[in-house]
Amino acid sequence: MTLAPTRRLTHLEALEAEAVHILRETVGQFERPVLLFSGGKDSIVMLHLARKAFAPARLPIPLLHVDTGHNFPEVLRYRDDIVARHGLDLRVVSVQDYLDRGVLAERPDGSRNALQTMPLVDAIEDNGFDAVLGGARRDEEKARAKERVFSLRDEFGAWDPRRQRPELWNLYNGQHAPGEHVRIFPLSNWTELDVWQYIVRESLPLPAIYFAHEREVFARNGMWLVAGPWGGPKPGEVPQRRLVRYRTVGDMSCTGAVESTAATVADVIAEISVSRRSERGASRADDQASEAAMEDRKREGYF
Repeated sequence: MTLAPTRRLTHLEALEAEAVHILRETVGQFERPVLLFSGGKDSIVMLHLARKAFAPARLPIPLLHVDTGHNFPEVLRYRDDIVARHGLDLRVVSVQDYLDRGVLAERPDGSRNALQTMPLVDAIEDNGFDAVLGGARRDEEKARAKERVFSLRDEFGAWDPRRQRPELWNLYNGQHAPGEHVRIFPLSNWTELDVWQYIVRESLPLPAIYFAHEREVFARNGMWLVAGPWGGPKPGEVPQRRLVRYRTVGDMSCTGAVESTAATVADVIAEISVSRRSERGASRADDQASEAAMEDRKREGYF
């Protein structure tokens, strides 16, 4: 009997299959996993993959978002719309609440990005989450490139690169001591371009902020930032209307726009295909504080 030739998976099919496998492994190995969801493009892809992984059943894990209070309104509206549309369980923890109670204090630069760590670690402990799924990718930043798919965190949520475990043959070790948890990254091997090509393939809607639009911004350290209560514009930083879009979405105080005319997904793909800078390198001011800025934050419990 002649066997029919097997079809090799395309690049995107292989990435999708790997992510679905990791999601199913997570639910199989852990008692209380949670999926981080901000309404940004990577978390949108993560949610889509999770819904695929467990279809036709309902998503068996809740969502978690750490709201800095400086998130883009367009993204928060998208977050709430998609949660309502699919009847998802979203838990929101607020940095503003910690500031109001005096547990945290505003930073001199006004950025609340690093202030997310304590609310995140508290939410993990308070809810008993033993696995936290996120959309971080290795191509984004050097510290993230060091991290395994299953990344062990201690009882304080801190990351120690020396405790990284080998991950051979797609075998993932979720063992952890009481009080510890594991951060899990199903998109580790994806690139920014992969994410956008998958968005095209799956026809995923996105917040309009990812496409070219006019916005009032000011220039600082080679980035276009929006004005706000976090300390800008300073003297000499003149607000102006520019045609921009966002490659990554986070705290408005440290997330820069890039000048762009990309109005469609195809335009975005063409644009990033020739870009020589990663999305975080081009648009995240907090990552430029030092060579080890991200790694320092991860050691303290940042995602």
